[in-house]
Amino acid sequence: MARILGVDLPRNKAMSVALRSIYGVGPTVSVEVLTKAGIELTKNSNDISEDEIRAIRTALEDYTVEGDLRREVGLNIKRLKDLNCYRGTRHKKGLPVRGQRTHTNARTRKGKAVAIAGKKSIKSMK
Repeated sequence: MARILGVDLPRNKAMSVALRSIYGVGPTVSVEVLTKAGIELTKNSNDISEDEIRAIRTALEDYTVEGDLRREVGLNIKRLKDLNCYRGTRHKKGLPVRGQRTHTNARTRKGKAVAIAGKKSIKSMK
């Protein structure tokens, strides 16, 4: 099993797909890294040698990935929260940040819907 930047690559997958398990490496970056390292895109992750792993590691040094990228993203969100700007307050409240509607949907950000206690009794009084 190949281990790159503290991440175990999935077994029995094409290298262009297996590299995507690293945070910050998507389809485009994985293809660029493999071409720089001189490795076939369709080569299986089980068949990769130590020299090829070393070549991938050196090719990935040009990109901000894994811990550095997570830290950078976290600091950007913290900066928005400290500024108390609109996006920062949305992050604090756990609501959608990019202008999505919240009247309906937004369950992923808002969490499970909570029933309002006593709502039926108010309607019956009218």
